[in-house]
Amino acid sequence: MMKQIRIRFIRIALLALSLAMLLVAGAINAVHIVSTVNEQYETLQYLTENQNNFSKKKQGGTFGGENQKKEFSATEDSFQQGGKNNHNHHMQAALEESRYFMAIQNTDGDLLLGAGSKETDYTEEELLAIAGRVFASGDESGTIENYLYRVTERDDGFKTAVFLNCESKRNEIVWLALISLLACAIGILLALILVSLLSKKAIQPMTENIERQKQFITDAGHELKTPLTVISANMDVLSMDIGQNEWVQGTQKQVANMRKLVNELVYLSRMDETDSHLEKSVVDLSKAVQDVAAPFEGMADFNGKALNLHIVENITVSGDEAALRRLISTLCENAVKHAPEDSNIQISLTQSGKSVVFTTENATKEPLSEDALTHLFDRFYRGDESRTKEENSGFGIGLSIARAITEKHGGTIKAKIVDSNRLQIICLLPKR
Repeated sequence: MMKQIRIRFIRIALLALSLAMLLVAGAINAVHIVSTVNEQYETLQYLTENQNNFSKKKQGGTFGGENQKKEFSATEDSFQQGGKNNHNHHMQAALEESRYFMAIQNTDGDLLLGAGSKETDYTEEELLAIAGRVFASGDESGTIENYLYRVTERDDGFKTAVFLNCESKRNEIVWLALISLLACAIGILLALILVSLLSKKAIQPMTENIERQKQFITDAGHELKTPLTVISANMDVLSMDIGQNEWVQGTQKQVANMRKLVNELVYLSRMDETDSHLEKSVVDLSKAVQDVAAPFEGMADFNGKALNLHIVENITVSGDEAALRRLISTLCENAVKHAPEDSNIQISLTQSGKSVVFTTENATKEPLSEDALTHLFDRFYRGDESRTKEENSGFGIGLSIARAITEKHGGTIKAKIVDSNRLQIICLLPKR
C-alpha cells in the first residue's frame, strides 16, 4: 500500500513540475514568436514606406527609353543617407541585421533590382526570378520561399516590391523551441530523480500514521477478543440456565457479528503490512474455485438465483492457498448476496496472456454510479442504499480484503458496469 502511495506521489509531483516547465517554456516561445513576427512586419513596413528615399540602381537589363534609365540611376550613398535620416536607432539595428532586396517593374514589364538591396546568398538572376513570380501573381503581400514581401504601385505606373529574408529569424524560433524542449526534458529527468529520492521522506509522516493505525487495529482486535469470548460464554451459560430468550439470542448474535468484524479488521491490517508473510506454494486455482464456489450454488438456488460456473481446468498460480480461497469466497459471497431474486450470477476463471482472470458478474438491485465504483473497494463502503437495509449486508470491508489479498499476490482488481445494470468484478493474478 505504501509503495502505491509513494508511486502516486511521484506521479503527481512529476506531472505538476512537468506542466509548470512546459507552460513556462511555451510562454517564452510564444512571446518570442510574436515579437519576432512583429519585428519582421515592422521592418518590412519601414522598408516599404521609405523605398522612395532609397535610390535605385540598375543591376541588369535595360529599359526601353532614356528617361527610364535616368529614373533608376543613382548612387549607393544616397540610399545610405536617406535610410539613416528616416529611422530610429532600433530600426537602424534591425536593418543592419536583416537581408532584403527591392525590385522594380516598369510599365513594359521589365525588372531590375534596387540599389538598396542587401541580399548576398542569391544571384541577381535568382532574385529577379523571385520578384517576377510575385509580380506575376498579382498579390500585394505574402510570403515566397524565405521572404516576406509587399508590393506597391507608384503614380507613374511602376510597381515596386520589397522582400525581407526571414530565414535567420525562423531558424532562431526553431532553435529556441528545440533548446526549450531539451531543457524541459533534462529538467523533468532531474525532477524525477529528485522526487524519487525525496518521496520516501515526504510521505514518511503518512507512513508512520498508517502504521500506527494498523498497529492500533491489531492491538485493539486482540484486546477485544477476550471480553467478547467472556460475553459469549456468559450468554451460553445464561441460555442454559433460563432457556431460550430473545434478549440472550440477540446478544449472542451481536457478539458473533462483533467477533467477525474484529477478525476481518485484524486480517485486513495484516494483509496491508509490508512485511506480512504469505505461505506461497503452487496452487491449483481451478480446483480452488470449484471447491469454494460449489456451496454458493446451493445458497443462490435457495434464494431464487441461478449461479453459473465457467472454469478452465488446470490453471495454477503461485500464492498463499488459504488467502486465495478467502479471496474467491469473498467475491462469490458478494455476488450471491447482492444479486436480486430471479437473476443469474456468472463466475468464471480463465487465462489471458500472462494473467489469470477470475470474474464475478451479477445484476444489481439499484444502479451503481461511476463514483460508487471508484469507492467500492474502500473500507466500510456500501455501493447502494439497499445494502445498508439488508439484514446480513456485512460490514463493507469484504471487497477491501479482496483487494488487499489480490495486491499482496501482485495482481489487480477492478469493478465495472456491463449491460446497464450488471456489476462485474475482475481480478487479475499473475500466472505461474
